[in-house]
Amino acid sequence: MYLSRTAQGPAVPPSANTAASSVSLVIPAFNEEAVIRRCVTAAINQSSPADQIIVVDNKSTDRTCAIVQQLQQEYPESCLLLMHQDQEQGLIPTRNYGLDRATSDILGRIDADSLLEPDWVEQVRRAFADPAVCAATGPVLYYDMPLRRFGLRADDTIRQWLLRLAGHRHNFLYGSNMALRRAAWEQIRTETCRDPEDQMHEDIDLSLHLAEHSLAIAYVPNMVSGTSARRLENPPKAYCHYLARFGRTYAAHNVRNIALKAPMVLLLLVYFPAKALRAMHLAGVRQMARQNN
Repeated sequence: MYLSRTAQGPAVPPSANTAASSVSLVIPAFNEEAVIRRCVTAAINQSSPADQIIVVDNKSTDRTCAIVQQLQQEYPESCLLLMHQDQEQGLIPTRNYGLDRATSDILGRIDADSLLEPDWVEQVRRAFADPAVCAATGPVLYYDMPLRRFGLRADDTIRQWLLRLAGHRHNFLYGSNMALRRAAWEQIRTETCRDPEDQMHEDIDLSLHLAEHSLAIAYVPNMVSGTSARRLENPPKAYCHYLARFGRTYAAHNVRNIALKAPMVLLLLVYFPAKALRAMHLAGVRQMARQNN
């Protein structure tokens, strides 16, 4: 585990008490009928169950809510809650709605297309056994790409390299795989950017607000979440606009560390090779489906 320099503390030993903290998991959702069942099922089937799993629907017009309600019937012991955020359209107000209403000591947050590894909640509890840790994030596994486990090792290596490159001063949360203490959220909740024009990275914004209060973010290599690489389906112009969110978020916080541009450059360099790999992988999946039918 690595802590950013906003605060220091000892690493958590494997024998740390992993049952000390309660954990709520917040999942914002808008028209996610294609992925919400797998996401919630993975959140339920944990080696150390979460105390709350909260799906916050944001004006969905598809079967997202119906699927969550069906899962509530299938898993009545899971503390699965369905909430509705109907006042504003957008990820940030929906995320905030769920975090504000979660009742646990630790507030996890993932995307509706995330697939948590079975020990994710256990790893979160272990990380937050260290009182110096105010927030935590980990690597991601792109489950709809080839060579998934190799990709996980590469993602972990790159994230640790970027952390060292930034001098351990900036450790950024990742929206598909993050958790923070309730006390930390309550300290920054009124300060986080609303971004009504959807021009920023909300997870980086959250990270920078934590850093402004010297609230330590830990990188936890064993805290693994699966995520989709569907962003690669965007055409080049839209993908570049997405990458420009880094710069806009840094500018909003007056952050000028040139090392923080490394993720933008790296993601741009891998776009075309990764896009080709994903296309080949999806073609193989479709061919296999046709053969099975």
